[in-house]
Amino acid sequence: MTDVPEPLQRLECGLTRPDLGARLVSDRPGVGRAARQAAVLALFSVQGDETILTVLERAHSLRHHAGQIAFPGGGVDPGDPSVEAAALREAEEEIALRRETVRLLGALPAAHVAVSGFDVTTVVGWWAEPHEVYARDRGEVESVHHIPVSHLVDPANRRIARHPSGYRGPAFLADDLFIWGLTAHLLDGLLDLAGWARSWNRANQVEIPARFMRDR
Repeated sequence: MTDVPEPLQRLECGLTRPDLGARLVSDRPGVGRAARQAAVLALFSVQGDETILTVLERAHSLRHHAGQIAFPGGGVDPGDPSVEAAALREAEEEIALRRETVRLLGALPAAHVAVSGFDVTTVVGWWAEPHEVYARDRGEVESVHHIPVSHLVDPANRRIARHPSGYRGPAFLADDLFIWGLTAHLLDGLLDLAGWARSWNRANQVEIPARFMRDR
């Protein structure tokens, strides 16, 4: 594989800074070895002048986070040699990603998700050789989407999501998709870490659409 493309170099550098990574998960730090471990893959490719993020829509039949937009990922299995390996394995199982096409740039500290009991490590990868992916595991994945970063950082597509529980957090509009929750929180931090973030109106609050809030 060739050198990391310029748009991703600052992101790679930021991921080497433990203080910066810890800041991104400071409001929900991992709780330690007693929690179940999970790993997700924030997968970026560079195509021409555009940087692209690949995400999935979770199957609507799932018990937790059904219908939400998320990074590929899942629980770390006993046979996984590392959280990085777990993230790549899960992406392979869920969206048919070929792991040899990805160069890992680093990872964030674990963030705890109370509703599922997982400590989730976000592994960040450069998809150096993009290929066709799809919803390989229909029990977990509804669909796969490729979103330009320029769309995500556009102030017109930024919101604060309101949940009936009282939760408030960053959200993104991407055509008919609504990204919120841990994924949006982590994405918000990664955009800032990479130097891509733009100022936006945080007073612009919206309710979470029912399609993306289907927990049973």
